[in-house]
Amino acid sequence: MTGAGAGRGRSPAAPPPVFLERQSYRRRRLIDAARLLPILGATLFAIPLLWPRGQGEGVDPVPTSSASLYIFSVWAGLIVLSGLFGYLARGQERSDDGSSGGSSDGNGGGAGEPGDV
Repeated sequence: MTGAGAGRGRSPAAPPPVFLERQSYRRRRLIDAARLLPILGATLFAIPLLWPRGQGEGVDPVPTSSASLYIFSVWAGLIVLSGLFGYLARGQERSDDGSSGGSSDGNGGGAGEPGDV
């Protein structure tokens, strides 16, 4: 039978959800934020180019020590942010892997099954 009622006995694959699941949405937003990190870094590194250079009356130049401290602080902050994004992305990946293993049968996650770590 190839009519409209032919597929009623089978359970066809569920259509994709209209809205993303919460974990998938969070993971994608985290990836988006990580993709913007180089742009943020370039912007923060370019800010010293706007600082006064002391060419004019009453304008004091920014000391080299302050500029160096700013550059290295931005550098360290970018390292910390990228590490944080990596840590959170791994956490999201683990929670996605753990949630798909046996929780679809409706008994609450299948704790204590062989192979659970």
